[in-house]
Amino acid sequence: MSGLRTILSSTALVGVIGIGYGMWSVIVPGEERKRELLKNLPEANPVRMEETRKRNALMMQVLREAAETSDNIARGVGGRAN
Repeated sequence: MSGLRTILSSTALVGVIGIGYGMWSVIVPGEERKRELLKNLPEANPVRMEETRKRNALMMQVLREAAETSDNIARGVGGRAN
């Protein structure tokens, strides 16, 4: 009885792994679809990347200024920290 249970458990495990692999292979996009997705990423567009760089630079400038002051910028312009 124990041998039969082991065989059935092993078969079930292999079946579940096979079903999981089959579902994974159906869901994963093909090579052509991957190339299309990579081509349409924002990082592939030089104009968009430059806009992102400028926005990041402005955010870093704001963070630097906030770190150098004792004002609490979360409470509004000119608010003093307690």
